[in-house]
Amino acid sequence: MSESTLPSLLDEAHAALSADSGNEAALLRFYDRLADGELYLLLEREAAGETLDPKVFELESGPVVLVFDREERLADFTGGIAPWAALPGRVIAGLLRGQGIGLGVNLSVAPSEMLLPPEAMDWLSEALAPAPEETLGRPARFFAPAVPAGLSLALQDKFASARGLARAALLTGVEYDDGRRGHLLAFIGATPEAEPALARAVQEALVFSGLDAAALDVAFFGPDDRALTALAAEAQRFDLPEPEVPVAQERPVPAGPGMNPEKPPYLR
Repeated sequence: MSESTLPSLLDEAHAALSADSGNEAALLRFYDRLADGELYLLLEREAAGETLDPKVFELESGPVVLVFDREERLADFTGGIAPWAALPGRVIAGLLRGQGIGLGVNLSVAPSEMLLPPEAMDWLSEALAPAPEETLGRPARFFAPAVPAGLSLALQDKFASARGLARAALLTGVEYDDGRRGHLLAFIGATPEAEPALARAVQEALVFSGLDAAALDVAFFGPDDRALTALAAEAQRFDLPEPEVPVAQERPVPAGPGMNPEKPPYLR
C-alpha cells in the first residue's frame, strides 16, 4: 500500500469523531489536526507574492473555500493542474476569520470530507490567537504531576511535530517560593529561536485538551542544568523527535505564502 492510499492524520481524527459525534475530545482533536497540518488551498489563480486569491464556491449554505490535506487529493478534485497554496491550517483559519466564508475539507475525495461553517473558522482562529504570557517564579520543590489524560495526549500530539526543537520535555508538579502550586513543563536543550514556538505549542495543547481552566508553566533548561536532577525525579518525560539529517541542496528553496510567520499572507 502506497503512502498516498494510507489514511492521513486528518482521516483518523475524522473517523474518531464520526464514530462518536458528541465526543468533545474527539472534536477538539480533529480541530487540532486541522490547525497543525499543512493544507492545500485551491486558488483562483497563482499567488502573487504574499497575496492569495482563493477560489470561492457559492453553496446553498454560503460561500466556502476548499482545502485538501494531500496534493493528490486536490488533483483528484480538480481533475488536473490547478493553482494552490500550501499553508498551515491555523493560517487559513486566520485568513477566513470574520470573512463569513466556510471551509470545505477534502470534499468528494477522502473519508475525512467535512464542511465547516464560518463560525468554526472564527472560533479556531480566536482560540489560537492569544500569545503565551511571560511570568517569573522560583521553584521551591517538585512533585509528581497529576494532569488529565487528555492533556498528556494533546502534548504528545504537539511534540510529534516539534522535530529538532528540543531534546525532551519534563512535566512535573511544582511549588514556588511564594506558595503557589501548579504544573511545569521543562524543555531540555531547546534553542532560543525555538522557545516561542514551543511555548505556543504548549498553549495550543491546553486549548485542544478541553480543559478551560487548565494552566501550565513552561521553562527552558540546558542539558547540563543542575536543577534537572531534582526536576526529573518526579517528572513525566516526553522525548521529542530528533532533527532530520539535512539534505544538501544546490540552491535555497523559496518559502511559499504563509511560511514566514513575520509576513502572513492576506486575501485578495
